[in-house]
Amino acid sequence: MADIIYTYGQNIYFNITNKCPCRCTFCIRDKKEAIGDAEKLFHKTEPTFEQIKSAIDSFDFSKREAAVFCGYGEPTNALENLLKSADYLKSEYPGIRLRLNTNGLSDLINKRETAKEISERFDVISVSLNAVSSEEYDEITRNIFPKRAFEAMLSFAKKCKEYGTDVRMSVVDVIGKEKVKEAENLAKSLGVDFVCRKYDG
Repeated sequence: MADIIYTYGQNIYFNITNKCPCRCTFCIRDKKEAIGDAEKLFHKTEPTFEQIKSAIDSFDFSKREAAVFCGYGEPTNALENLLKSADYLKSEYPGIRLRLNTNGLSDLINKRETAKEISERFDVISVSLNAVSSEEYDEITRNIFPKRAFEAMLSFAKKCKEYGTDVRMSVVDVIGKEKVKEAENLAKSLGVDFVCRKYDG
């Protein structure tokens, strides 16, 4: 079994699935087998909730203020385990803040609206914006929902914001300064925060 919980910098991360509907051109998992203190992040089989729960029980969160669900896959591809894990972690450590790093395609992945149940559990939701148009988004992310993914991602971010969650949208600086500025303006038009991440390839 690959690492389910690992640390990278000052953060704790949950690696609960390797499934993802995207193959982003800049994805770090195409370049590294693992990051941070993880020895291995590619699971031979998808973790069960019991395995995730066991990993939580084995990790000392008592002096930790936050945790991030973002491993070598899209967390909402394992939606049930994501929600149950968040519930369990909060029940054990009520004061911990949870962040979800997501591509925002949960509604398409799960074929239903999911923003409400996700927003109820996460304090911060960071959505990967990646581009400023549907065509560019499809080209960069190489997702399995062409021509639908971009609008679905924007809708998901907007709904999460409406449910009162702290939402931020991010891009990686490889898209260029002009596109970064356009992306920032798009995020602001949705009423959410914006983050430009430095490419760490």
